[in-house]
Amino acid sequence: MIRLRRSSATALLALGAVAAAVFGSAGPAAAHITVDPKEATQGGYGKFVFQVPNESDTESTTKVEIFLPENAPLGSVSTKLVPGWTAEVEKRTLDQPVEVHGSQITEAVAKITWTAQPEVGIGPGTFQDFPVSVGPLPTVDTMVFKALQTYSDGTIVRWIDEPTADGVEPEAPAPVLELVAAEDAVSDAVSAAAQDGTPAAADETADDAAAGDGLAVGLGVAGLVAGLGGLVLGGLAFTRSRREPAPKA
Repeated sequence: MIRLRRSSATALLALGAVAAAVFGSAGPAAAHITVDPKEATQGGYGKFVFQVPNESDTESTTKVEIFLPENAPLGSVSTKLVPGWTAEVEKRTLDQPVEVHGSQITEAVAKITWTAQPEVGIGPGTFQDFPVSVGPLPTVDTMVFKALQTYSDGTIVRWIDEPTADGVEPEAPAPVLELVAAEDAVSDAVSAAAQDGTPAAADETADDAAAGDGLAVGLGVAGLVAGLGGLVLGGLAFTRSRREPAPKA
């Protein structure tokens, strides 16, 4: 009985160690700054949200700095009012002008800084969303937004690590936005519809087109039948009028 209890205790300790290793390592990674959605289409405009969680048990986050990638300048960047926070947009001069909708731009946004007003911040155990609207999105595969998170005690956490080649998440990952070509986005949407358990969804566009063609043909046939019916009725009326004697004066 004692040996059995020892074996059970050993198994529980081993299980606890494994759980700690798995969930403990996943904890910090889940608390870094992220961008949502994580995927968008090249050339388009979009609204994105930088979600900033607070990792400290005692301090509040008082400033968030998002650096826009230099290799992917954006022609338009606007921020949304976040109560209790001020937003400052800094621009930089481009080495080479970039054409956006037929116009040449020589400046692009380099950094967005959100600063909490006094007595305001991201408290322990909470998070804050910072929405932006940007575009047109460049023709690159990824956009890496390096970020700095400042706490009320002056501590600065640098979320600046870029994605690794082997796919392993770095210790302090920067927010990453994946970009796909427009034609690839359409193809992916069709593939996703085909794999979501409802095969008919993948053919929805084709079915709609076929339904539209069928409706047009049906209306055409109905019109033809109505026209022929009118001719027949007209002919009968004409024949009847010739057979009936003219009324006497």
